[in-house]
Amino acid sequence: MAAAAAPGALGTLRAGPARLAAACCARLGPGWRLPGSLRGARVAPAMWARGWAPAAGGSAPRRGYSSDVKAEDELRVRYLEEENRGIVVLGINRAYAKNSFSKNLVKMLSKAVDALKSDKKVRTIIVRSEVPGIFCAANLPVPTIAAIDGLALGGGLELALACDIRVAASSAKMGLVETKLAIIPGGGGTQRLPRAIGVSLAKELIFSARVLDGQEAKAVGLISHVLEQNPEGDAAYRKALDLAREFLPQGPVAVRVAKLAINQGMEVDLVTGLAIEEACYAQTIPTKDRLEGLLAFKEKRPPRYKGE
Repeated sequence: MAAAAAPGALGTLRAGPARLAAACCARLGPGWRLPGSLRGARVAPAMWARGWAPAAGGSAPRRGYSSDVKAEDELRVRYLEEENRGIVVLGINRAYAKNSFSKNLVKMLSKAVDALKSDKKVRTIIVRSEVPGIFCAANLPVPTIAAIDGLALGGGLELALACDIRVAASSAKMGLVETKLAIIPGGGGTQRLPRAIGVSLAKELIFSARVLDGQEAKAVGLISHVLEQNPEGDAAYRKALDLAREFLPQGPVAVRVAKLAINQGMEVDLVTGLAIEEACYAQTIPTKDRLEGLLAFKEKRPPRYKGE
């Protein structure tokens, strides 16, 4: 009966694996089909890029020091090249407002996220600040990494919590401090923080508006890695880039489906979660990437995955 109580598409589990698998396909992006006997209608949600264009150039993100920033420069989107091809960096650049969220920034983030969802060439996304000392993804199908090299308070930490992986410098400061202002976290903090570190500790941190440094955040499980800050002030970003490079050689379809299986499975009971895993696993069987992986293993060479 747990499946019947599950929200949204998961509530259709009793109707059969095909409908569940179709729901999984819909979350993976345009054009995904059901495998074998589960195959049904083509899943092809609309492309979401609406008048949004990424910043040109493949060089490493530049830090913005000027307080004279145009609205369109508040979010810088860079596709890295060469050995980092497949990694996209979302750089928040509101130095004059210490990266606080504005309506324009939220709108730009939304458009960027929607565009990236449908781009199968994107393998991993790093969210970072281009303002020294301040951090401040989203429901994206690819891995997302938050690189926290400075302050991540309130909405900044909520943005980091929306990412799959968080890394921080030991000197970074992070916390949900909204109760100091007689309000509560309103960007997902009351829901994502308990899921990350446990209910009791999340309540303690939110009730007290406590701010943690990188070492403390690592100790409670809020971040995965903590680094000593370097003279350039980008230790967390460099670690995030190293992690992203580890993801690049892996099968992109498999990585997307693994993320989907984990995220969806964490919201339901184990039996339903195993059904989700089965449906997601089935998505990888008919792919060209799976055949390429087997052939590369046989020929003892690195695989050349295309995300197909």
